Amino acid sequence: MTARAPVGWSTAKLGDVTLKALKCDPVSTGRRRVRYVDIGQLEGPTSDLSDAPAVDSQMAPSRCRQVLEGGDTLYSTVRPYLRKIAFVQQALDGEFASTGYCVLRPAREIHPRFLYYFTLSKQFEDQVLPLQKGVSYPAVLDREVRAQRIWYPGLREQRRIVELLEDHLGTLARAEEHLFAVLQRLEVLERSVHQLALRGELVPDDLSEGTGRDLLAGAASLDPATLEERSWPTPSAWTWSRIGDLFTVSVGTTPSRGEGTLWNGGVPWVSSGEVAFNRIKTTRETIAPAAVSGSKRLHPPGTVMLAMIGEGKTRGQTAILDIEAAHNQNCASIRVSETRILPEYVFAFFKERYLETRRGSSGGNQPALNKGRIQGIPIPVPPLGTQRLIVEELDRFATSYSYLRNSCRTSLGRVHSLRKALLTAAFEGKLAGRHTDNEAIEERAEALGAKENSQP
Repeated sequence: MTARAPVGWSTAKLGDVTLKALKCDPVSTGRRRVRYVDIGQLEGPTSDLSDAPAVDSQMAPSRCRQVLEGGDTLYSTVRPYLRKIAFVQQALDGEFASTGYCVLRPAREIHPRFLYYFTLSKQFEDQVLPLQKGVSYPAVLDREVRAQRIWYPGLREQRRIVELLEDHLGTLARAEEHLFAVLQRLEVLERSVHQLALRGELVPDDLSEGTGRDLLAGAASLDPATLEERSWPTPSAWTWSRIGDLFTVSVGTTPSRGEGTLWNGGVPWVSSGEVAFNRIKTTRETIAPAAVSGSKRLHPPGTVMLAMIGEGKTRGQTAILDIEAAHNQNCASIRVSETRILPEYVFAFFKERYLETRRGSSGGNQPALNKGRIQGIPIPVPPLGTQRLIVEELDRFATSYSYLRNSCRTSLGRVHSLRKALLTAAFEGKLAGRHTDNEAIEERAEALGAKENSQP
């Protein structure tokens, strides 16, 4: 349904109440270097864009052509659903932006911040997003953005709406910041608890089922003091060995997609994306028994899976098989269940390794893995009784951690809904600066939340 302007507000095409930015080659400015806002600089809505990387005028990209003024709104025409929208501060006056942005410079009848907030609203989004074209990089044209409607009251009322919006949005931003801080502290706590567990400092040793050395079954014992790889001191009843000396490590395969008879045959088949710090009870795809060349390709319950290759956070994640399954070449299977060592303990070891690596690497990228590297990883081996205590304690912690994390994520979703509802109410003319505002915002937040939850 097309949104309607509030009674008494003016309506116009965006292009009729905004000015276009001057376009020129940075070289023509006579400046050796200019600052340039590329599409990649923005990660989402930015209400205070006051800095950008400097580039050499002679070497500036061909898209570095639009001259900025303080008070402009930048609207990315590439993948507009990512909402790369920014309000330009005076510090970037005379600097440059990519031609991938639609630069909206308000005419006198439009308050600059009112324009910025309108481009963030659902009313504007609903006009622009249906115009996207393309598959890999859906985009809209500059002229299509300018052809969309904007509605607005007089300048005095616009200023009042902006003040109310910024007051409410500021409160939501602070709440969001606190929630993200809590999530970060939870990550630190999770990493610390796992480190304590693997150093023998979380639970007392239980020697009722022997020592760690009794679990080696002929595997070589290592002195951690002599290792070049990451290691640490452990209690005397513990020992160290390598993954490949303790367990059978295998890498899977992917049957030919061109051979239809090799797929949908009932044998669970794990892909690296399904290895996500979980227990695997079912898989998205199955393969035919003929695609599994022998028992070495079909792994029993209790096998620990490790994602070797994957985008973003996938690589280095681990899981435990609760079913018999095969897997693709992007995963390694570690047959822990063939030994007395607990799969849950090995799972905890790889999780600690993942958390520590994420802490120390930019963007959370994990080191590249292959079968040989996995086999060579040193692992501390506690007594079996101690492993049981460690697993029980980590399970108790995980229950509390998951509850708190999910609560934070639910609250962040609530902040997101309230922000959208607030903007929607503002451009319906429903922000009066009274207690009734909260009722209008809550009503729209519930409607938005229900609509988003109903979408597949």
